[in-house]
Amino acid sequence: MTDTFGFIIHPIDIKRDVARKYPIFNYASHGLINWLSRFFPPVYLSQVEGVRSTHSHNELTGWLLACPLTPQRMLSLPEAVVYNKIIATGRMAEKLGAKILGLGAFTAVVGDAGVTIAKNLDIPVTTGDSYTVVIAVEAVQEAARQMAIPLESATVAVVGASGAIGRTCAALLARECGALTLIGRREDALNAVREQCEGQMADVRVSTALAAMYEADLVLTVTSAIDTVIEPQHLKPGAVVCDVARPRDVSRQVADQRDDVLVIEGGMVEIPGAVNFNFDFGFPSGKAYACMAETMALALEGRYENYTLGKQISIEQALQIQEIAHRHGFRLSGFRSFEKPVSAEHIAAVRERAQANRRVWSAKQRLG
Repeated sequence: MTDTFGFIIHPIDIKRDVARKYPIFNYASHGLINWLSRFFPPVYLSQVEGVRSTHSHNELTGWLLACPLTPQRMLSLPEAVVYNKIIATGRMAEKLGAKILGLGAFTAVVGDAGVTIAKNLDIPVTTGDSYTVVIAVEAVQEAARQMAIPLESATVAVVGASGAIGRTCAALLARECGALTLIGRREDALNAVREQCEGQMADVRVSTALAAMYEADLVLTVTSAIDTVIEPQHLKPGAVVCDVARPRDVSRQVADQRDDVLVIEGGMVEIPGAVNFNFDFGFPSGKAYACMAETMALALEGRYENYTLGKQISIEQALQIQEIAHRHGFRLSGFRSFEKPVSAEHIAAVRERAQANRRVWSAKQRLG
């Protein structure tokens, strides 16, 4: 009996992403494509082949499907319209033979984070956010190691700390770092997260100001904003930023102006087997998002049940999917930044530039 899955993605950069499937839209305006997207049906993208467990050696078949709405459209349209579009895409997965459905990017965020979608489908659903948490924390740990930042004495900031992913990332990081700054829009929600994190290794504080991340050695950012929130002035020399959000939280100006900070994308996973996605969703060959990897790992495990749904992700859920995924051969992959691989030479150059700039930036702070 073949293990199968379906996974929903959607356009983020409307023109670039839609043109990957339909090159004719290279000649249409962003506004026209965005307006038309409400009327587009779900889109079949490809069949995924070659995923093979290193534990059971079972092979997995899957399908990539697209909900045609951008994040901006999902936020501007009535919630019921968005739900119906995602549910229709899920029904396409059912007809193809998928036994579990993963929700990618904003399809996992909208409304009640997958609960309504799952109620309206005959197959189980997961947002993949539990493994997203795991891989984000593993990425921060590995980046700290490569940048020679001792995690046990480091200050870590979590931006978007009151969200589902941010809250659980913060709780895991509180066990390992010296100080933890929780940043978000609502102080009451941040204080609830602080209570969850206190009593571990970290000294925990909260802030509603983005400027609070300036003291951080390591930043994990995972807001649900549709525009960037982290700018060059928010980061000190030598800081590491792990951007888990899609659309991304970190402004491209950080890459252009700050050669003394390391920005990495969170959530890139190496998939076991000779996987062929038969579609270019912007990742190198053999790599996928953590949310996609969670869906695959559950299918290989035969766990055809709703897994990560709603606005709460337990530490137990995260650690369980970490064990399942690792057993089947899923691993944190190399780093990427703004669609480009991050080399060891680049990391060494960032460290060198940061060392040179620290004295100058400290002087600027004292003068300010």
